[in-house]
Amino acid sequence: MARSKEFDPSAALDAALELFWERGYESTSMADLVERLGIGRASLYATFGGKHELYMKALQRYLDAQSPSPIEMLSQPGPALPAVRQLVEMYARQSSSDEGKRGCMIVNAAAELMPRDEEVSRFVDRNWEGLETALTSALIRARAQGELAPDRDPRALARFLMVLLQGMRVMGKASADPARMRDAAAHALSLL
Repeated sequence: MARSKEFDPSAALDAALELFWERGYESTSMADLVERLGIGRASLYATFGGKHELYMKALQRYLDAQSPSPIEMLSQPGPALPAVRQLVEMYARQSSSDEGKRGCMIVNAAAELMPRDEEVSRFVDRNWEGLETALTSALIRARAQGELAPDRDPRALARFLMVLLQGMRVMGKASADPARMRDAAAHALSLL
């Protein structure tokens, strides 16, 4: 008869996410994970696989916890440009108020592990491509609805906004100056 797990895998995954988010992948050892999760090494391997598999599950958990997700924000029916504006302002606000200076876990993964970790590279690329596609679609809708000037290139604007948003996440880790984020967001929004 198989033994039942003596721990909550969901809570353990949340604890792993927090540890990876605080320290990064490379600076988190298996011993750190065993200690933080409060489970034996064998249970950790049996439940999650190795450190890398657990890290990938933590990245997915991080994305799943985003509420509302940026893609959901941009996909709502009705006027599209207010959703784009709301997203840019949300990134500026969150990035400038990151008290723990942990930044975005996806951006952290990109900075720490890309391009040498192919699985992380694919994960980050899929995430960023999804956001870029959602931004492009929202801006195409905005142009079709007369919210965006007809001479504006939705794809180029989406790419510009993607770089801005990810840059805000990096700056949020390094700068406590909210005016920097507000000014960048305001200037970007003036281009729409």
